[in-house]
Amino acid sequence: MNPIELYYRLALSQVSGIGPIRYKKLIAHFETAEQVFKQRPKTLKKCGIISESMAEAILQFAAYPLVDAELKYVQQNRIQIHCFDDESYPNRLKSCVDSPPILFQRGAANLNHPRLVSVIGTRSYTDYGRKMCEDLIEQLKPFNVQVASGLAYGIDIIAHKNCLKHHIPTIGVVAHGLKTVYPAAHSTIAREMLEEGALLSEYFSNAKLEKGNFPSRNRIVAGMSDATIVVETDVRGGSMITAEIAYSYNRDVFCFPGRSIDVKSAGCNFLIRKLKAQMITNANDLLQEMGWKQTTTPKPIQRELFIEMSDDEKKIVTILREKQQLAIDELLHLSNLHSSQMAASMLNLEMQHIIQVMPGKIIKLVN
Repeated sequence: MNPIELYYRLALSQVSGIGPIRYKKLIAHFETAEQVFKQRPKTLKKCGIISESMAEAILQFAAYPLVDAELKYVQQNRIQIHCFDDESYPNRLKSCVDSPPILFQRGAANLNHPRLVSVIGTRSYTDYGRKMCEDLIEQLKPFNVQVASGLAYGIDIIAHKNCLKHHIPTIGVVAHGLKTVYPAAHSTIAREMLEEGALLSEYFSNAKLEKGNFPSRNRIVAGMSDATIVVETDVRGGSMITAEIAYSYNRDVFCFPGRSIDVKSAGCNFLIRKLKAQMITNANDLLQEMGWKQTTTPKPIQRELFIEMSDDEKKIVTILREKQQLAIDELLHLSNLHSSQMAASMLNLEMQHIIQVMPGKIIKLVN
């Protein structure tokens, strides 16, 4: 991206009231951020994307020294800037309508790593939660999985620490600018993460931490990952918000279950009970569900003969053979099966290693 356009994109991100959705619509409508600022007042006010007060905020924008200072800091500290339409921007996050228009990255991590999961949980963890998190990270080591979390107290920092221990690239998504680290107690760990991982923020470097930033931070954690793993949480808190966001993004959500009397597992149990998360007991469960590990040799399938398949199962296989792969909703529509018929047939086909359920509830035939 040319420097002038980047300059105006940074400026547009600082205009009061222009959120991620309007930001992207304005650039799509006027083609560049530079053109947004150079529109005549009447044209800008009548574009149908923003209110008159927002248009006035653009026309009267005077915080250019803030943009100058940010660019200077970014250059001096080797911070990468990813705009929402850059190739370097996290591809998974691009599909989220409210994704940040701009991301700032310090560190070497690839934001488009082939396998990326978020590991989250309560700040006030139990010994059980700590062990589940430590074991999970250790077991992921051989499978080239990158881990994201929020650099917070509790399960987040346990995940980051154990990624460092096992040389797994880990990304800390923060709710403030990259000039500081919160909590300050995690500064040393944050510096160590930069070698193979990264710190990531949507805020200008000088931006202070505000309470309202945490839910915004959580949407990045959820949206940039293939799956979100909740290790341990109560029914309230940031982890539940992140899990709900991941579910709304159609991402896979996994939870470690706990005893019904354990308050710190109440959130995980709730998500499992409401079918918003799949239960896992170790990394192997996760790897199997994500299709990242095959522990058994698939049986050869004589698809032409439809051996040991019901009529419903034959119909599903025929559709998948033609379409290669489909989202489960599309498959349900094309098959004209009832949900109960689809669920029963899918379970049987999956158990026979005829189909595979991929991230995002994409169904395909096993090769």
